[in-house]
Amino acid sequence: MKLYTLHKTQRLPIDMATAWDFLSNPKNLSKLTPPEMQMTIISGADRPMYAGQVLQYSVTPLPGFKTKWVSEITQYDEGKYFVDVQLYGPYAFWHHKHFIHKIDGGVEMEDIIDYKVPFGILGQWVHPFLVKPKLDAIFQFRKEQMEAIFGNY
Repeated sequence: MKLYTLHKTQRLPIDMATAWDFLSNPKNLSKLTPPEMQMTIISGADRPMYAGQVLQYSVTPLPGFKTKWVSEITQYDEGKYFVDVQLYGPYAFWHHKHFIHKIDGGVEMEDIIDYKVPFGILGQWVHPFLVKPKLDAIFQFRKEQMEAIFGNY
């Protein structure tokens, strides 16, 4: 199975504490997910983020395909970064690193996602036509939402 990497950055005119407070609150994930994905938090978001936290969501990644997504926060360094991994969900593998860097006039958020698609060679075949564009659209939505909330850098 092929391992893919998605790397996204975004600059915002906010301080580190504001960025961290927003991004490390699991309840805010649904605000950053396109509405058509119908993301609903099922459990695990009742406390502030911590290493070992397990979060369960319901999500519709493709029309007519509703599934659960269970992730664990495996690493957490207050104010700097956290890592979530999918324990169960639509991907064969999902490892998502979230970083926040201080820059002049604000912060830069950096996401590095290593992932594998399911269904072997069939999944690899549809990746450039279905999976990659969907992930790009999700992160474009996230960028637009963050700018709507915090402004443009």
